[in-house]
Amino acid sequence: MLLMKSLAQEVAPSGIRVNSIAPGAVRTSINRSVWETPDSLEKLLRLVPYGRIGEPEDVARAAVWLASDEADYICGTTIFVDGGMTLYPGFTENG
Repeated sequence: MLLMKSLAQEVAPSGIRVNSIAPGAVRTSINRSVWETPDSLEKLLRLVPYGRIGEPEDVARAAVWLASDEADYICGTTIFVDGGMTLYPGFTENG
């Protein structure tokens, strides 16, 4: 994150935006063990207030938006694409 912020400060005067994306639990092969069985998925979802595991497309949509003119004034920030996982550990009552 510090590298991103340093780069953003350096190149922002030239109109170049630098941001980062911090994904949460996203359904990929690298974390298959935490979503492929109902028990492990249930434990994971206790940490996700939005109530579902992320999909690669969720991260892709954030990246496309950040690269678009719609995000023109966004510079030097991190977008958390995590369904609220960073809000509070052990979100649910049973978590």
